Amino acid sequence: MSERTTVRLPPDLLNRAKRKATADGRTLTSLIEDGLRMVIAEDRKPAHHRRVMPRVSKATGGLAPGVDLADLSVLQSADDLDYLRRSGWRK
Repeated sequence: MSERTTVRLPPDLLNRAKRKATADGRTLTSLIEDGLRMVIAEDRKPAHHRRVMPRVSKATGGLAPGVDLADLSVLQSADDLDYLRRSGWRK
């Protein structure tokens, strides 16, 4: 058996929910009920996050000449120059 309860919603959210229910040809109660079921079902699902691995280059040859991985300022400068080249910047 269903129970009655009072739910306080912001007016804009309530208006949007009423319009959605009407557009779908259903009651506001059924819309809210389905939404609550979805939220509760999400809590039961185990958190399964697909781990995204970075792309790995298959190129050979090592580092470009003059690149020292221990000096981050050189890497930043190379990145800045590459950005300027791609953006079409000219001296």
